[in-house]
Amino acid sequence: MPKKDKADKAIKTNVLRHLDASGVPYETREYPVDDDNFDGKLVSAKVGLPPEMIFKTLVLCDDAHGHLVCVIPVEKELDLKAVARVTGHKSVSMLPVKELLPLTGYLRGGCSPIGMKKPFPTFVDEDIELIDRVSVSAGVRGCQVILAAEDLLRLTGAKVGALCR
Repeated sequence: MPKKDKADKAIKTNVLRHLDASGVPYETREYPVDDDNFDGKLVSAKVGLPPEMIFKTLVLCDDAHGHLVCVIPVEKELDLKAVARVTGHKSVSMLPVKELLPLTGYLRGGCSPIGMKKPFPTFVDEDIELIDRVSVSAGVRGCQVILAAEDLLRLTGAKVGALCR
């Protein structure tokens, strides 16, 4: 969980600072972390939000030795062939976990599509079009940020497509 300041408010993560600077309204929900289980359905129960509202952030490598970000519902599984089609690559693969922190500034279980060290092409599953508000990691394990789905798409410059099975 984020460290607390003297007023017992969560210290701002890169995600929250970015949202503040952009003037985007949001709310946060903190929850106890299980370092052995990053299951999104468990996060859903802990923060009291429906699972279809919670999206996870995955970082991938493409066939041109670049990186891209996929944001998908926690209840779904990424389809690498679908991602390759949507992104225009021949193939894509998951980024090794040990490379996540140096590349993005985020740990596994706390990766957010907002506020990475540098911007990457971002793709969001089409299910985002079914909801008004979305919850993604606030940039640390144990904290989710809830914002308008359209704000997430605008801030990340994301393209929407069918990314899941």
